[in-house]
Amino acid sequence: MSLNMWQGRLERVLLKHLENSGVDFACMQEAVDYDGQSLGLITSYQKVGKSLGLHEQFFSKLISSKLGDKELAFGNAIYSNIPFMQTSTVFTRGEYKNDFNFDEDDYNIRAFQHVQVVIGGKKLNILNHHGHHIDSHKLGDEETMRQVKQLCDYIKGLDGSVILCGDFNLAPESESIKLIDSCLDNLSVKHSLKTTRSKLTYKNEVCDYIFASSDIKVNSFMMDETIISDHNALILDFDLV
Repeated sequence: MSLNMWQGRLERVLLKHLENSGVDFACMQEAVDYDGQSLGLITSYQKVGKSLGLHEQFFSKLISSKLGDKELAFGNAIYSNIPFMQTSTVFTRGEYKNDFNFDEDDYNIRAFQHVQVVIGGKKLNILNHHGHHIDSHKLGDEETMRQVKQLCDYIKGLDGSVILCGDFNLAPESESIKLIDSCLDNLSVKHSLKTTRSKLTYKNEVCDYIFASSDIKVNSFMMDETIISDHNALILDFDLV
């Protein structure tokens, strides 16, 4: 599963829905780490993992601030029912920022996550990314291309099968997505998705993707339109070949 969880703003319906998801792996963008009372306004990545029933959890924080007297961190998270053999956070723009000032600091701090698991003696690399944001369009720019090239170069050096998930903030026709298409199968495009945004938003665009290497056998791929975020969840059923 891949989902931009919108910081878990729909906590009750999100957690309830995830309890019945039955997935083995999940990649979440806009994940949150917070152990205070959030009054349902946000949902910690730990609560999400508990609802998923996935005890292997890897959170990469990009920025943090204060909510009351407690740290509130924003980032991305990967969950698994199989132990992680390796975990990495690779920044593509900027670096982790503590005491983030939402009025003054650059919110476009970006990174991708990488975990590796072993299934039946075969290595599987799962990568999770929330891409560079341009407010006016989803076609990308030179900065987007630089970051995507860094990601693609990293993928080319991996040993084993690859699944790449995320909200890339990019349209299928963007040059940056086409660069990823040159090395991985774009399942969102192959399955002709018209939008990956939920009915909570007026936006009608494909910006969420699951990519897979050619040695991934795709059993099924679907978009879950249950409203648990302002994005829809993407779900891949697969085998390693």
